[in-house]
Amino acid sequence: MTEAEQRGRSFSALAVELLDEALRQRQAPGIAFVDGASGRRAVVAGSGIDVWEVVRTWREADENLTATLAAYPSLSEIQVRAALGYYTRFGDEIDERIQRESAWTEERVRRELPYATPRKA
Repeated sequence: MTEAEQRGRSFSALAVELLDEALRQRQAPGIAFVDGASGRRAVVAGSGIDVWEVVRTWREADENLTATLAAYPSLSEIQVRAALGYYTRFGDEIDERIQRESAWTEERVRRELPYATPRKA
């Protein structure tokens, strides 16, 4: 089975997606794309940390790079800057993801994903 078939997409649609990702990677070195439960997403290359996570932390730290670096000790300054650079170019995509993730309140998780809520001892 081909990758296009596995994804339920045409070869052309998959080719366009891959070309788009390649262009994004050229514009934002240090960023990779991975599959996950929520679909394809931009991550800091070599880390598995989503770009939206770094950007959300950066915003919560009042756009302070030092505080953001402290929140991600496994990332180098270059990696954090790569995530912020991606955000500069593709901010709408990242803003949308942050908004989607913000909708996952503790109450919603309990209601929609009860198996993901720890049991009380």
